[in-house]
Amino acid sequence: MQTAVVTGAGSGIGKAVAQAMLGAGYAVVLAGRRADALDAAIAEAGPNARNGLAVSTDVTQAASVRALFDKAQARFGRIDVLFNNAGMSAGAPFGELTLEQWQRVIDTNLTGSFLCAQAAFRAMQSQSPRGGRIINNGSISAHAPRPGSAPYTASKHAITGLTKSIALDGRAFDIAASQIDIGNASTEMAQRMASGVPQANGTIAIEPLMDVAHVASAVLYIAGLPLTANVQFMTVMATKMPFVGRG
Repeated sequence: MQTAVVTGAGSGIGKAVAQAMLGAGYAVVLAGRRADALDAAIAEAGPNARNGLAVSTDVTQAASVRALFDKAQARFGRIDVLFNNAGMSAGAPFGELTLEQWQRVIDTNLTGSFLCAQAAFRAMQSQSPRGGRIINNGSISAHAPRPGSAPYTASKHAITGLTKSIALDGRAFDIAASQIDIGNASTEMAQRMASGVPQANGTIAIEPLMDVAHVASAVLYIAGLPLTANVQFMTVMATKMPFVGRG
């Protein structure tokens, strides 16, 4: 049985991916800030819940991340997949952003992804058989920003550089790294799209959403590849959302 660590697993995309991986036969370590949400996500997995482990984690804190991977290895013996999903946003016009808003997003989305990826990398390079797969959650914003999204967009552009660096440095240890860029998956965070969000031309428009199950399927596909093959970058999005030609 392969072992996956999923961050931000208490809700939204992380929860959907964690439950799909449990259903596909993985042992899954669900990480997130709220222990009750993690426990509920595992309980919803039915008979597969026995292969789930909830670990309350703050990805911005190195000690908390170390504890997460220590517990994962102690329970399941190895790390085969990391889905680096924990993230947040701070929407505000650029001139009104505070340093605190900027730092909170960067600490979570970028530094948190680095800490988790490095912990997974170290485990993967030293385990036997060695190797594994790190899948970073990018975003459509890794390619094109929304209005008022500077911290989020900057963090997701940086995830692209992080992914490429991990992929390059991981070659020597059979560690593959991927980035999945997700657009308008139907989660709690994205429900605002259904009531209208600001567009680049200054208007407010309702945007189409897709079932988050399609994201889970995409992550499962990437995770299921042999380590001799990799999806370096993938975009999965609501077909008619304003991305191609945005602006």
